[in-house]
Amino acid sequence: MPANNKLSEIFRSLSGVFRSLFRIKREERCLASFLLIVFLALDALVVCKYYDVFTPQTRHYWHLFISKFHISGFDPITYSVVSDWTAGYNVYRHPLLAFFMYVPYLINQALMCITGINCAIFIVSAIQTFCAFYASMFLYRIFREIVGVSRTDSSLLTIFFFGFSFVMLSAMVPDHFIISMMLLLFALYVSGKLILKRRSLTIWQSALYFFLTAGTSLNNGLKIYLSMLFVNGKRIFRPKYLFFAILLPAALTWGAARMSYDHIVWPRDVAAKAARAKAKAARAKAKAAKQKKQEEEELRKQHDDSVRIASFTAYQLDSLSADSARRDSIAKAKPKPVRRRKNGKPISNGEFLSWTDVTTSRTESVVENLFGEGIQLHEDHLLGDVLKSRPMIENYRHAFNYIIEAVIVLLFIAGIWCGRRSRFMWLAMSYFALDMALHVGLGFGINEVYIMSAHWIYVMPITMAFLMKAMAGRRCQALALKALVALLAAYLWIWNVSLIVRYLYFT
Repeated sequence: MPANNKLSEIFRSLSGVFRSLFRIKREERCLASFLLIVFLALDALVVCKYYDVFTPQTRHYWHLFISKFHISGFDPITYSVVSDWTAGYNVYRHPLLAFFMYVPYLINQALMCITGINCAIFIVSAIQTFCAFYASMFLYRIFREIVGVSRTDSSLLTIFFFGFSFVMLSAMVPDHFIISMMLLLFALYVSGKLILKRRSLTIWQSALYFFLTAGTSLNNGLKIYLSMLFVNGKRIFRPKYLFFAILLPAALTWGAARMSYDHIVWPRDVAAKAARAKAKAARAKAKAAKQKKQEEEELRKQHDDSVRIASFTAYQLDSLSADSARRDSIAKAKPKPVRRRKNGKPISNGEFLSWTDVTTSRTESVVENLFGEGIQLHEDHLLGDVLKSRPMIENYRHAFNYIIEAVIVLLFIAGIWCGRRSRFMWLAMSYFALDMALHVGLGFGINEVYIMSAHWIYVMPITMAFLMKAMAGRRCQALALKALVALLAAYLWIWNVSLIVRYLYFT
């Protein structure tokens, strides 16, 4: 009986917490309504683009989505999983994400029976819109309730943040990044409130946040450990907390990844390998038959040529030789295609270290990709995939793009200085430092580091909120700062939206 009471108490607590977290407050309604319309419009751009291609029902969804969806390097795996469920994601990087998508898959199966079309693009769009919307609400509350800036400044910074190119794109494309961003901002918001109230993360809260965050993207689970450390301090090393809040959830998540691989991924890969081997044998047989036919045609051609040459005059033979020499010189002069480098040399070829990179220039990648493409798109190779046609490093055409980037980075640095005495600010910066260690330090995904922007880039407006708070008592400086952020926000929205629309509908 006491155990039942304890369980019911936890469920009541959970219900109350989630009801308060997801209820839109009165002061948020104007901003929330505006952002909801914006997110719906952005998602509609992608839905309209791919409606005719992705709504027909078929037996081969994976190949359809992978071959037809092209927006930067984002993967449309969620479309495939919601259409025909399997552990389609890399189970070591996204251990539970496929299972999170099982209910959307069941909903899609029901809608497919009713409508006769594949509704995956609508269901995934609804998920993306929901996550983008609540990510914006949690970020607004961080500015308002934790940093303590005004309602106007909080709204301005939220709109500014969603003008970042790969934040905007993450809200549109069928990948996991906007889900991860919402969960991370959720964890930051809860952690910040607990720091202010001088309260601790409970065991069930810690375990739940870890399952959701690490289950979606494994490396982000480490950020929940950072929240535990900043909120609870050395109490996380108490045996009960260490086992139930840290070790047990990590073991269960890893166990789920291993079981998914052993019982779903490995049998599927073995079957696919056998099918590829069979297809390869069939192709080899067809190639041999084709080669034999070509040899027979070549022998026949040689015979015909010898007959013609026997009847040629000396002048005709010289002309034939000149034509042949001219064709050979043109063939030699034709430049060989240049193969672009797609990624650098990894630390080793192990299971995880094969994703690292030790040779790509960090300076160029930080300027052009990390703080460049992630915030404002490049016009050349617009939204190209680095694994196909886009070079790893792309330069902006105009100097003003670099000026905008420098201004935003300087505001970021100034915000760090102004918030240096805030424990919450250093918690947010620890999230940032973890990603920089992975991407810039180890080179994990550095060839397209901008795609991972949603995992860390919210730290920039959070630190800028501390800068705005520091300027609150200086009217002229505060107004100048607001005007600067407003101009930057307007520029980013115009620049990025115009390029996204151009890519989707005019290229």
